[in-house]
Amino acid sequence: MKNERARKRLWMVCLAGLAAMLVVFAASAGKVLVVDEPERSDVIVVLAGETDRRPAHALELLDRGYGKRVVLDVPAAARIYGISEVQIAEEYVRSLRQAASLEVCPIEGLSTWAESHDAEKCLHGDESRVLIVTSDFHTRRALYIFRHELHGRSFSIAAARDETQFGTRWWMHRQWAKTYVDEWLRMIWWTLIDQWR
Repeated sequence: MKNERARKRLWMVCLAGLAAMLVVFAASAGKVLVVDEPERSDVIVVLAGETDRRPAHALELLDRGYGKRVVLDVPAAARIYGISEVQIAEEYVRSLRQAASLEVCPIEGLSTWAESHDAEKCLHGDESRVLIVTSDFHTRRALYIFRHELHGRSFSIAAARDETQFGTRWWMHRQWAKTYVDEWLRMIWWTLIDQWR
């Protein structure tokens, strides 16, 4: 009888310890997703998406000397009200004072893995140091993927923040929680499945 009670107590202590560890991990897991460590590079690659944040952050980094040119990844097949996103991006680039240092890179892929290979086609052979700009929650996974897929180049990453989409204290807002869960699922899928193909 005493052995059974002791075993139950041990199980309860173990479960409580596990629950505490899960709470601590969950509380800090939003910060784990974000890597914001830009380094001076030959080129800045802006991943497709969040066109109101990512390109603007890349232009700031260009002005601060973090790169010599900017490559904007733009989905080749996407259309907005009958106009291709590539056309919209090219018009945007022409309107900028830094236009001579920008290039639109049409991409076909719909995943970060596919985008890494599409983006490589727009890099010059002598551009060995690449600074990636993407959304803050997407930085860790994007950096892993580019380093895993594109050999012979060094990568750093800069986080474009959008407080309407994500914050490291993800439990504070419904949208942040949705983004957190979605990104962790993608990170787990990449780690367990995609990187091995």
